[in-house]
Amino acid sequence: MLCDVETKSFSPVFVGRAGELAALTEALSRASAGEPQALLVGGEAGVGKTRLLEEFLGEATARGAVVAVGGCVEIGADGLPFAPFSTALRALRRTLPDELAAAAEGQEGELARLLPELGEAGGHEPYTLYNDDSTARLFELTARLLERITAQRTVVLALEDLHWADASTRHLLAYLVRTLHSGRLAVVATYRSDDIHRRHPLRPLLAELDRVRAVHRVELPRFTRTEVHRQLTGILAAEPDAPLVDDIYARSEGNAFFVEELAIGHDCGYEPGALSDSLRDLLLVRVEKLGEDAQKVARIVAEGGSTVEYGLLAAVAGLPEDDLFEALREAVGANILLAVPDGEGYRFRHALVREAVSDDLLPGERSRLNRRFAQALEADPQLVRADARTTRLAGYWYHARDAAKALPVVLRAAVEARKRHAPSEQLQLLGRGMELWDDAPEEVRASLRPLDYAEAYPACGCDPQTTPLGYLDLLAEAAVAARVCGERERAFKIVKRALRLLDEETHGPDGEVCDPLRAAWFWTERSRLVSNLGRGDGWDELARAQDLVRGLPPSPIHAQVLAVAAGWGMLHTPGRESLAAAERAVEYARLVGAEAIELHARTTLGCILVDAGQVDAGLAMIEEVEQRSRILKLSSETARCYVNLSTCLEAVGRSRAAVAAGREGVDFSCSSGLRDSECWSLGNLTESLVPLGEWDEAEAGAQRLLRIAYSAKPRGMAHTQIARLRLHRGEPAAAADALADAREAYGTHDRIPQQVLPMARIEIGVAAAQGRLADVRTCLAALAEEGIPSAGSHRYGWPLLLAAAGAEADARGLPGAETGRAEALEVVRAAARRLAAPVALWQAYALFVSAELARAEGCRDPERWAEITAALEPLERPYRLAHARHRQADALLAVGGRRDDAADLLRAAHRTAVRLGARPLREELELLAARARVPLTEQAAEPPRAARPDDGFGLTRREQDVLRLVAAGRTNRQIAEELFISPKTASVHVSNILGKLGVSGRGEAAALAHRLRLLSEAPA
Repeated sequence: MLCDVETKSFSPVFVGRAGELAALTEALSRASAGEPQALLVGGEAGVGKTRLLEEFLGEATARGAVVAVGGCVEIGADGLPFAPFSTALRALRRTLPDELAAAAEGQEGELARLLPELGEAGGHEPYTLYNDDSTARLFELTARLLERITAQRTVVLALEDLHWADASTRHLLAYLVRTLHSGRLAVVATYRSDDIHRRHPLRPLLAELDRVRAVHRVELPRFTRTEVHRQLTGILAAEPDAPLVDDIYARSEGNAFFVEELAIGHDCGYEPGALSDSLRDLLLVRVEKLGEDAQKVARIVAEGGSTVEYGLLAAVAGLPEDDLFEALREAVGANILLAVPDGEGYRFRHALVREAVSDDLLPGERSRLNRRFAQALEADPQLVRADARTTRLAGYWYHARDAAKALPVVLRAAVEARKRHAPSEQLQLLGRGMELWDDAPEEVRASLRPLDYAEAYPACGCDPQTTPLGYLDLLAEAAVAARVCGERERAFKIVKRALRLLDEETHGPDGEVCDPLRAAWFWTERSRLVSNLGRGDGWDELARAQDLVRGLPPSPIHAQVLAVAAGWGMLHTPGRESLAAAERAVEYARLVGAEAIELHARTTLGCILVDAGQVDAGLAMIEEVEQRSRILKLSSETARCYVNLSTCLEAVGRSRAAVAAGREGVDFSCSSGLRDSECWSLGNLTESLVPLGEWDEAEAGAQRLLRIAYSAKPRGMAHTQIARLRLHRGEPAAAADALADAREAYGTHDRIPQQVLPMARIEIGVAAAQGRLADVRTCLAALAEEGIPSAGSHRYGWPLLLAAAGAEADARGLPGAETGRAEALEVVRAAARRLAAPVALWQAYALFVSAELARAEGCRDPERWAEITAALEPLERPYRLAHARHRQADALLAVGGRRDDAADLLRAAHRTAVRLGARPLREELELLAARARVPLTEQAAEPPRAARPDDGFGLTRREQDVLRLVAAGRTNRQIAEELFISPKTASVHVSNILGKLGVSGRGEAAALAHRLRLLSEAPA
């Protein structure tokens, strides 16, 4: 017989939590003002997270906010992806059907992966090479959906029990928190802090979100004795006795749920101390007081998942309908079970009770219940929602320990997970498939067919309609899923296992490989993983794959191997071999009808053609691929075309067109949800803005790239461009810091010229600016020893050589600079002979390098500099043109040439330097103009005046004497002895000189004095 607690067993009074509730409502206010907020509410099981959330959601509703709640379910561990987001979006659709439909318009097929009610989920493409963007696209579209819905109204998205969240849910939550910057949205997630052990998958997410400014953590402590007293007063509707409060407080230790359970026991007649100290026994007290049918229903619900639909429960229970209703009414009346809000099923009021009931099941009872669930669902699939049906069935059969039944449905669930862009859940299900494989009967395995497309993997190497699925095919699917979801170490282990099996089982009597296509696929996959994991550049593995397919009939895997090899060569060793590999990849892909691979290879081929000097043909090919990819709706390849088109245009000096292509690429990638491609396009856009002189916009683009990039290499691009701008603006220390960040982002395992050479150029520039000529030479010598810059890297090689040659020329006359100068200049000349100059831009750079080499040897030819200036004028390179004009003016003044022409050059260069904020160039121009008595404005020049003793940075004659000795390498004591002054006075003079010159050390002061000829007579 139940006690009177059937009507109320939970606390009717909201106790404590005033500070926590205030934090939540304050965040709601900020969200309502258009600043998205994220709140993480943690606490041990039973401490009151759900009750706090209920109070907050009630307050949000009272303020006019729309509330959508989704709970993570334990079946998520069996591979049900995005469960809480699907539930919450379903609630939003019920509340705001028109707004959600309008926000999802045009993207229903993609968003149906989260909310199947929107329509049929879009398909996925066979033979797609780099499909890692699929999940990112879904995440970006979800973010945009929420931004549109919350543009005019406040929405609270509540996700309960985050400790049970599937991997895809965790990744989507992290993405939304990082990227949502507009909209009236508050995301609230609860989790059990006592469940988050050191290896729990939620722990890294919590650490990551802690670094996000808009995220607020709320930790719920246990109740104090005073709060327990108030809670008991509300539950018992009377003032509790002090001994009862003391007993319940001591036994519950302030846990709100345990207080309720102990209070119910007291209300049922138990005396203090009469209940077992076992937590499980405490939680089972009220369950064991239920009738037999109600206990049976409770056990069924406990094993069926976090929520069990009524129809499925009825089918498994096997009770007459009236008896089932009475059992449910009894369990609900005792507040053990609750009807879910949508009225479709039942769940436990608290997960701790469900866990206790589930743990109390006998081992055989658990597997029997799971079998009954599976049989009922097979008999009537409509008992559960369609999007969860296969995954639920897979979980039931798996826990029923029936390999014959479980293996086929587990593999079907893996296919569904991939179609929902949930690679983590796909991988988990495939892992179960591999676990079940040997236990399943041979006839079951023989009935299986290839699962899905593992990119261009040769499914069984024969007709997939008649040939069974093989274990290697399962490993291929798992390897791709692991790579795509970021578990590269696991992917590497799977690939190694597959190659070991191939090595053991598929060699013929003569040692030949009997299954070369599969082997080649796995070696290609291993190449990518080796590179990603920092264990090499992947070429040895690619070479092995090429050897395996050589001489075989054309196939998709053959085309894929060639396409990947061509892409590798494009980045590492552009030249004839890469060109031939790309052409073969295109040919093979056409022969086998693998158009996605063909388009990928043609994009690579177009880039290689541009590098080889066939500029128009290469650019036209990339544009053709872009148009065809749009028609076929190959979003990733379309975005890749934009990325490569912008970089190729920049490579041939068409920076204005490169900027346009970069902006189109950013817009397309953003609208398609391809965040990684957006980052690559933004990086290229930023790089092209710098030579055009749009430095402020470039800086803003690089900073934005740092905010949105989640891949390392785009972040490396951003840091490199920031370092480049810092150097141009006269901040060598800041440039060095940004360069260090770029190196960290790029890593050291795979030295690609397009990353190595720009960083080396900045390293040389920083060293030269700080007067470290030896470091300039060391960097250049190290590159020369590696053989770079080499053929095909002219885009990055010429700026590098220009920086090195300029450093040598500026250091001419410095003490010690002559030693090693000839060798250093020969290194530059040798590298220049290897570089091509296929377009006007690089031809101008070649002339510039040659002129700087001559200047380093003391030759100043105004005519040579005039040729360089004329070559740069039509190329939209304002900084480089100002640099050349400076050199031309300097040469004219040095040889006593045309002063009016020199003055015009100095003024034009100075205007550019001022506009750009190029402080070092501006200061050099101003000093040269001052020494030559050339006004930098159009005002009439004053008559020449006699030289004053403080000409040139305001140095006195004594300071000029000291500077001359500093430039000769003298110490303060040696200066004092030579000038007959005290060492302290010499030190004061040196400090004054450093301050007037605006340098940080003696080396920089000496370099500046020699470069600007502060110690020589002014030009005539």
